[in-house]
Amino acid sequence: MGKNFVEELKWRGMLHQDMPGVEEHLAEAMRSAYVGFDPTADSLHIGNLVPIMLLAHYQRCGHKPVALVGGATGMIGDPSGKSSERNLLDEKTLRHNQEAIKQQLSHFLDFESDATNAAVLVNNYDWMKEFSFLEFIRDVGKHITVNYMMAKDSVRNRISGESTNDGMSFTEFTYQLVQGYDFLHLYRGHNCTIQMGGSDQWGNITTGTELIRRIGNGKGFAITCPLITKSDGSKFGKSEGGNVWLDANRTSPYKFYQYWLNSSDDDAEKYIKIFTFLAESDIDTLISEHAEARHLRALQKRLAKEITTMVHSKEEFENAEKASNILFSKSFKEDIKTLDEKTFLDVFEGVPQAEIAISDFDEGLDMIGVLSAKTNFLSSNGEARRALKENSISVNKEKVKEDYKLSSDDLINDRYIILNKGKKNTYIIKVI
Repeated sequence: MGKNFVEELKWRGMLHQDMPGVEEHLAEAMRSAYVGFDPTADSLHIGNLVPIMLLAHYQRCGHKPVALVGGATGMIGDPSGKSSERNLLDEKTLRHNQEAIKQQLSHFLDFESDATNAAVLVNNYDWMKEFSFLEFIRDVGKHITVNYMMAKDSVRNRISGESTNDGMSFTEFTYQLVQGYDFLHLYRGHNCTIQMGGSDQWGNITTGTELIRRIGNGKGFAITCPLITKSDGSKFGKSEGGNVWLDANRTSPYKFYQYWLNSSDDDAEKYIKIFTFLAESDIDTLISEHAEARHLRALQKRLAKEITTMVHSKEEFENAEKASNILFSKSFKEDIKTLDEKTFLDVFEGVPQAEIAISDFDEGLDMIGVLSAKTNFLSSNGEARRALKENSISVNKEKVKEDYKLSSDDLINDRYIILNKGKKNTYIIKVI
C-alpha cells in the first residue's frame, strides 16, 4: 500500500474521529471508502473541499474513492446542522447537477484511468427509486429501533431546539435510515467498508455501520474530519457575497483567489495543510519563511496559488495573480488592458462609478468638469482645481494637470477610465 492514510489525516489536522480498527483494516488491502455530496446545486462550494480532499488523499494513499451524489437524499434533506427542511428537486435537475459535480470532482480525483483504485461516482437515487416504502420499512426499518434513532445528536438537537417550533418531520427523521442504507448498499455492491464525512455526520455514518452489522453480517468503519472554522469566528466558505463556489460562473477565479489570499496567518497555516497536496517538509519550510517576514504573506500566496490552480487552472491562477498585483504595477496602463471586463470589474468592485456619454469625448473633456459637474466625484470646481494644482489627480495611474483633456485614448476595454485622488480615493468613469 501507499502512505498511511490515517497518519496523513492526523498531521494535516483532518482527523476528528475514527472507529477503532480502521487503520489496521486499511493496512491489510486496498479498501473502498465513500463520501456523500449534496446535489441541490450544479456546483460544489469550498465548504465541500474538505470531504473532497479526504477522498483525494485516500486515492493518493492507494485506496479506492467512491463519490456518492445524494439524488435520493437530496430529495429529502439532511437534518444535521439544519434548522429547516430544504427544497426538493426533480430528477432532470438532479442529473444535470450530478454531471456538473463529477466534472468538478475530476480536478481532484482520477475517474478515467484503468487503475484498480480509479474513483467511482454513484447516485443513491438509482437504487432508491425502485424501493417501495413497504419494502423499506420491512427490510431496513425493522432493524433499527426508534430509541437508537432518537439518541442521535442531529435528531435530539432538532427536537429540543428552541429555534424551530415545527419540530422535525418524519421525512427528516428517517434520513439517517436512508443514508445508513446507502452504506449497506455500497458495502454489498462495491465492497465499500468505510464512510467518511464531516464530524456532524458521525450519527448518520454509524447508523450505516449498524445496518452492515445487523443485516450484512459485516463490519463497516467511520472516519470524520473536523468542521472547518475561521480564527475570527466567522463562517468558513462564506464571503460578503455568500458561498464561495467552485464554478467560475458563480465565483470568478479572481474572487476565489482573493478569498484564500485574504486568509489570516493562523488560518493560512491551517488551510495549507488541509487544502493542498504539499508535503509536510515543504509546509514546515513555508511556515518558517512566513514567520520571518509575515508582511510578504508567503503562506497565503502559496495557498491561493495551489488551490486556484487545482480548482480552475494554471492560466486562471496567473490571471488572478496578475489582477491582484495590478493596482501596484509599474506598467499599470498596459497591464490593465490585458484584463477581461469581468476580472476588471471584480478588481474594482465597490468603487464609485459615474457614466459619461461617448459623444462627450469627441472634443475632449476638461479635467475640472470631469471631476465635479460631470461625475460629482469632487464636490465643486474649486475642490477639483485645488486637487489638480496639488498634483494629486491621476488618470489610469498617471498624474495629470489642469490642462489635461480626457479622450478616447484613455479608455480601458473601450469603456472605462480610472481616476485617482491621492492614494486612497479611486473612481471609475464608464462610457456609454
